[in-house]
This record gives sequence, C-alpha cells and structure tokens, in this order.
Amino acid sequence: MANLTLRNVRKSYGDVQVMHGVDLDIIDGEFVVFVGPSGCGKSTLLRMIAGLEEISDGTISIGDVVVNEVAASKRGVAMVFQSYALYPHMTVYKNMAFGLKQAKTPKAEIKRRVTDAAEILQITDYLDRSPRNLSGGQRQRVAIGRAIVRDPEVFLFDEPLSNLDAALRVQTRLEIARLHERLETTMIYVTHDQVEAMTLADKIVVLRDGRIEQVGSPIDLYDRPANAFVAQFIGSPKMNFFSSGDLTATGRTQLGREITADMEVGIRPEHFTLAAPDNTVVEGTLELVENLGEYALVHLLTASKVEFIAKTEQPPSVPKGSVIGFGIKPGLAHFFDASSGARLV
Repeated sequence: MANLTLRNVRKSYGDVQVMHGVDLDIIDGEFVVFVGPSGCGKSTLLRMIAGLEEISDGTISIGDVVVNEVAASKRGVAMVFQSYALYPHMTVYKNMAFGLKQAKTPKAEIKRRVTDAAEILQITDYLDRSPRNLSGGQRQRVAIGRAIVRDPEVFLFDEPLSNLDAALRVQTRLEIARLHERLETTMIYVTHDQVEAMTLADKIVVLRDGRIEQVGSPIDLYDRPANAFVAQFIGSPKMNFFSSGDLTATGRTQLGREITADMEVGIRPEHFTLAAPDNTVVEGTLELVENLGEYALVHLLTASKVEFIAKTEQPPSVPKGSVIGFGIKPGLAHFFDASSGARLV
C-alpha cells in the first residue's frame, strides 16, 4: 500500500483543456470519493491515475514512484468499471482468475486468491456459474473480486453502482464500505451521487469543469462549503439561496450580520424551523408537499418568485396557496459572495 500524489495534473484533447492543474494528496488506506456533475472530469482523472489516459502535464506518483510512463498493468492499481466487463463464456472462477493466469501466476496461488476473494464477497457458491446466471449485484461482486485477487495498492471504482436498482445500490454500497474496512487499502471511487459520497468517503473531492472546488471530510463539506457550488452539491435536498430582498426585515437582523445586496444567504432545508411573526426569516407560498412519512419536503415560493424547500417533521396543516413563515436554527446560515460564489467568513 502507498500514498498517491497528483501535482499540477493537466489533460488536453488538442486545443481543448479538460483538466486544469489538479493537485491532490491521498493518504495510504483512505477511501476518497471524486464527486461532481457530468462532464466535471472525475472519470478522466480516475483513468489518468489508472494509466488508461495519458496526462498532458504534471506528475502522478504512487508511493515514491512517478508513474507517468508506467503501463497501467504495472502501476499496482485495479479498476472496477460501471459495466461489469465480464467474459460471458467463462465461469465466475475463470473470470476472477483470468488476469492472474495472464500474468503466469502459479495455479495454487490463483486458487488461493480467488477462493479468498470469493469468501470475502460471499460469492463462493457462484464460482462455477456463468455471468448470465447471476443478478446485477452478483455480477458487480464478481467484478470487484477480479480486482481483489490482483492485491493492488490502489482500488479504483468508476461509478460501479450505476447499473443497479435502488435496493441493490444500498446493499452493494454497504458491502464496498465493509470491504474497505477489511482490506484497509486505498480506494478511489467516482460517483455523481452525493449520497454515495457522503456515506462512503473518508475524504471527498468535489470537481467542476476540470478543477477541484474543495477537498475535505463529508462533515467539513456539509458544515463549511467553500463556495455556493459545493454548498448546493453536498446535501439532499440541496441548500436554498436567498438574496437580501427575499428575507423579511426580521430575518435580515436575526442572521447575526448585515445582509447586503452583494451577498447570498444559504439555508439548508433541514435547518428551517416553523416561525412565529417575531422570528420569521423568510416567507413562502405553499406550492407542493412531498409527504415521505418520516418527514415532509415542503416546496414554497417567495414573493420575489424564488423557489425553496423546507424539510419538516410533519406536513403543514394549511392548504396550498397559504403563506408560511420560517425561522432558522441558530448559527446555521451560510453566507456567500453573490458574484464569485465564495464563502464569506
């Protein structure tokens, strides 16, 4: 196992630059998640670490070795793709053993590694089956097993749960978390799903347009997003944003600082409280209620036509079209520069 270091990593396709000087340190044994919207560069960055994409500039190091010119097969990494990429004519055992066989690993060692990996992933009973006789979740476990048998220094996962239904995604996510705890190996995981990022990661890397917006623990990014983009990307439902004109006169004084025209106030849906007239921060006309049993998501519209969501324990008892006032839990408002989106201290 080893640390992974990226310094000024860039990627261009002709005159089009898609990665813009990425610097990142990943500590041995960390579970790091790359997250961001489609096209932000997270899969490209993962493929450059894997050696499947050449970098245009900068260095990638695994341990003390710069691997820019090292072939993918020699980097000590193993990758699990969104598509399972299993050989349909081979059994599960042969799929898992294939890479080791190509590397001329002794048969006894192949058998030991495949058997151990199958036991870890609870697929021992499937070793003689062909992939077509497995469910999607079982196929993904086989793909993960094929990576495990290589005993890599770094595991790379490229949106491995995208092809699974909701229940299987939750189950497989838990299995991957347990796998990391058991193997204690560095894992880098790409997803566009911030829930996966929040539940799996030791460290999250938020990307946008080929640049890193923020790096930190899930709770760091939730509590202190560096800018409005991270604030809206981390958290579900996403953070609400209000200008000074969207807030009540009471709200503008209650938030603990002067709210000027060049500022935006961010409030997470779960941080609203139902308000009395003397502590109302923002008011909204009730548009829609999603009653989810455990809680309700209340969709509202301010007088200036700004949409926002409040998360409440019970659905409101008033009819649609009613105006509802909300306060905020103390100290949980966020403040951003309206032009740059940067967090204001």
